[in-house]
Amino acid sequence: MANIKSAKKRILTNQKKAARNQAVKSGVKTAIKKVRVAIEAGNKDEAAKALLSATSAIDKAESKGVIKKNTASRKVSRLAQAVNKIQ
Repeated sequence: MANIKSAKKRILTNQKKAARNQAVKSGVKTAIKKVRVAIEAGNKDEAAKALLSATSAIDKAESKGVIKKNTASRKVSRLAQAVNKIQ
C-alpha cells in the first residue's frame, strides 16, 4: 500500500476509471452480441436496428478513449459487412 497521499489518491482514481472503462467495454460487447444474434437468426430488420445501437456504443467508447480509433472502425466495419450479407 502506498504511503504518500497523492499515490493513495491515484490508486483510488485509477480504480474508478478502470471500473468505468470495464462497464463501457461490457456495454460494447453486449451491443455487438445483439447484432450477432440477429444475424444468426437471419432477421435483417432487427440486425439493422442492433447495428445502429452497436455503432453508437462503439463510437462513444472510442470518444471516451476506452477503445482505439482503428479498433472501433474495424468493429463497425465488420458488423456492417455481416449485416449487409443477410439475404
